[in-house]
Amino acid sequence: MSDTLHLPAETRDRAGKGASRALRREGRVPAVVYGGNEEPLAIHVEEKLLRKQLGTGHFFNSVVDVKVGGKTVRALPKDVAFHPVTDRPLHVDFLRLSKDAKVHVNVPVIFANEEASPGLKRGGVLNIVRHELELVCASDKIPEDITIDVAGFDLGDSIHISHVKLPAGAESAISDRDFTIATIIAPSGLRSESGDNAKTEGEGE
Repeated sequence: MSDTLHLPAETRDRAGKGASRALRREGRVPAVVYGGNEEPLAIHVEEKLLRKQLGTGHFFNSVVDVKVGGKTVRALPKDVAFHPVTDRPLHVDFLRLSKDAKVHVNVPVIFANEEASPGLKRGGVLNIVRHELELVCASDKIPEDITIDVAGFDLGDSIHISHVKLPAGAESAISDRDFTIATIIAPSGLRSESGDNAKTEGEGE
């Protein structure tokens, strides 16, 4: 499960572009916490700490305890606006979480046992269609990643969501189809060889 991140914050007294620019000059990033049938909470956080948490690679599928005014607000990062040139974070949106909230998260996919895949052992290539899975799960049980076992898969095989064992309490947000996550494709040499054979057989008919 993803670790809970902790982010100290202070309330914003003033809104508007001028106030936001002033905060950024001081090394702070404007943010807002919304949802949960409560009024939006305008805050600002330390840019250096935010950058560090963004660098973990799982910021967007982690619960963040935002500490402001002596209280802790459990929230899920929903969006970060970045400067188009400098890539500095300019603004963060957090979704307030209730105790038993279920959340939509995108969780990275990791493939295991590649040495046990006949297709990959024969030189096949693992063509990843989806690097992340969109899941619905309890806010306190967000998996850090989903491991998919490719043992037994051969050339031409596809790995669908139905092949994946999701953690307890998690389900796919896409439920209307058995979508493809990855395929094992033949190496280019093998593909061209089969193509040449087909061409030769066609010419002989």
